[in-house]
Amino acid sequence: MKIPKRLEPLVRDGLIDEVIRPLKSGKEAAVYVVHADGAVRCAKVYKEANQRGFHKQVLYSEGRKVRNSRQARAMAKGSRYGRQQQEDVWQNTEVDALYRLAAAGVRVPKPHLYVEGVLLMELVTDDEGNAAPRLNDLDLTGEQALRYHEILLKDVVRMLCSGLVHGDLSEFNILVDQYGPVIIDLPQAVDAAANNNAARMLERDVGNLASYFGQFAPELLSTSYAKEIWYIYESGALTPEIKLTGHFKGTNKEVDIDSIMREIDDARDDAIRRRQGREEA
Repeated sequence: MKIPKRLEPLVRDGLIDEVIRPLKSGKEAAVYVVHADGAVRCAKVYKEANQRGFHKQVLYSEGRKVRNSRQARAMAKGSRYGRQQQEDVWQNTEVDALYRLAAAGVRVPKPHLYVEGVLLMELVTDDEGNAAPRLNDLDLTGEQALRYHEILLKDVVRMLCSGLVHGDLSEFNILVDQYGPVIIDLPQAVDAAANNNAARMLERDVGNLASYFGQFAPELLSTSYAKEIWYIYESGALTPEIKLTGHFKGTNKEVDIDSIMREIDDARDDAIRRRQGREEA
């Protein structure tokens, strides 16, 4: 196939031997199957800011570290340089998260290199060597649903123990290979300690898992793992080996109506986005 323009420098420098075919194209990036360093891998090409459509990016950017005060001032002003710096931070967030989570034992694609807006990483495949399907494309038994939910919940805990919340976890950014689920798409990952929206994002991530797997295992619909996980995290007792119950008794704090309305709005936005994802699939 014709080499995409953004991949030409990597081919010219010998980092990619051959571009085999496009794999998928979304709002955030286009992904290609490539041959590099003697193996079949995938190259994720991030789209420019004016081509992307990720909603409410400011919520995810809160608390992210920047290199220096000049970069921070430029990003705050929204200058051309600042926008470019913001893009660099956005893209590097996924690269950093992949390395950190892989080291923590979370099943994510293994990253190999990142250069000029292109992330070269492991191609997750099925047992026949084809690109692994998304979780949304599978028809599960109740037993499979419970097993995958347990695996992913443990990965969510490992992520939080590493200081991260995925922020956009759903059946559309989870692949399933012969060994089980693999979490993908992490440019919106947030710092759990530095982002004021982290608890709400964790609850949405875990809620998405319960809603999806609850179609096959209805008992998951009445669980409250997110509140339990966050409570243990805030208490400083969360470890990857923690035994969760799925039940949590709330406190008697006053109800935050504004927060509830924001959650309702976010849930509506997510439902629309998920429905569009099904229509595009």
